[in-house]
Amino acid sequence: MEAVPARARGYVGCAAVLALFCLLRLPTLHAPWWAVALLAALYAACEHAVRRRFAGASHPVYAVLLAGVFLLPPPAAAFVPLPGALLARVEHRPAPARRIWRAARLALAVWGAARVHWALGGRDAVVASDFPYVLLPAVAAVLAFCLVLAALDGGILAVAERVPVRRAWQGLLSRSLAPIGVHGLAGLMMAVLWRSPYGPVAALLVLLPMCVSWWVFAQYHRERAAHQATIRALVQAVDIKDGYTRGHSERVGQASVMIARELGMDDERVEVLRFAGILHDVGKLGVPTRLLRKDGPLTPEERRIIELHPEYGHEMVRGISFLGEARAAILHHHERLDGSGYPYGLVGGQIPECARVVAVADAFDAMTSTRSYRRARPVPAALEELQRCAGTQFDPRMVAALVRALGRHGWHPAVTADEPEGTTAPPAAFPSRAGARR
Repeated sequence: MEAVPARARGYVGCAAVLALFCLLRLPTLHAPWWAVALLAALYAACEHAVRRRFAGASHPVYAVLLAGVFLLPPPAAAFVPLPGALLARVEHRPAPARRIWRAARLALAVWGAARVHWALGGRDAVVASDFPYVLLPAVAAVLAFCLVLAALDGGILAVAERVPVRRAWQGLLSRSLAPIGVHGLAGLMMAVLWRSPYGPVAALLVLLPMCVSWWVFAQYHRERAAHQATIRALVQAVDIKDGYTRGHSERVGQASVMIARELGMDDERVEVLRFAGILHDVGKLGVPTRLLRKDGPLTPEERRIIELHPEYGHEMVRGISFLGEARAAILHHHERLDGSGYPYGLVGGQIPECARVVAVADAFDAMTSTRSYRRARPVPAALEELQRCAGTQFDPRMVAALVRALGRHGWHPAVTADEPEGTTAPPAAFPSRAGARR
């Protein structure tokens, strides 16, 4: 566990001790051990199959765990996830610490859910197939399961990754309720069928539609991976053409995300703004390389050629449907509120919101990045310049959002403009001469 910070080791250790405490009464239970073993083996098999066949699937086999919650005493239910979690493949090191953490968090979540379910009389309702009264304890158990997972996950973010406390738990519970609720319904169906005259074999049939949902989810992730590969290829093409501002596109994407989150945009729009920031200068693939690499001042004709890059970029990505409004940001990120921008001289609200976000992020990175012809400005000086130009060149809302975001989180770009060529960095380096000379 040498790669894990000491505070994180302590947190994982405490979770593991609590999980062991939940299992203390396991040897004295009069539980159906064949059912415990069957559910544990089923969970381990599903965990292995889902991770192998459906990479990236979220909450893959919670239905089996929640069936154990509805069928077994709390200590026995808490044992169900242990074999699968401890033996499952781990992609990142250190593997022992990650396996222990995965097993402990699931054991604690299952134990808490089972305690709530049994306290509300859910076991008797499942045995009697007493609808609709069986639903209330089941809903409470699923909610407890989500609460424990959210509490543990937020804690590890705050402790291990030093995420601010007020942000560590933000959105964890709300994002998990819907998917885990679906798995809870499937788990309840498994439990009721298990206790019915049809027995465990009928209960296992509930997993068939779950397998279909896993397959659909895996297809989504494959499509998402293809999207990322498309963007990466475009960024690398620009990087090969002109490595003048190494990492510029990634940093603009990062700043765009900070602005979008500060404005309260949903996760889907935040992702679109990230794409827009990364690809905002992709049109420079259509600009002659000699102009992009020219050291001296540009002539008016050369500047007009470079100022065509938003239109070139829009033409390049107009057929990529998943980019959505990012395409408008690529076309209009050099427009200004007072109408003096390009390519169309749009004014105020005529400029799409996403383009106004990228414009601020682009200018901020241009000012805070070192170039061959000048040194980087300090972040406070760059923000002061953005605020001075707010209302004429930039949208004041976007500038204020960036100021608030940087005040809260600071500016820690993943790539710097003056990194040596051999430095490992995200594959992005869009030149932004026009933005740098504003």
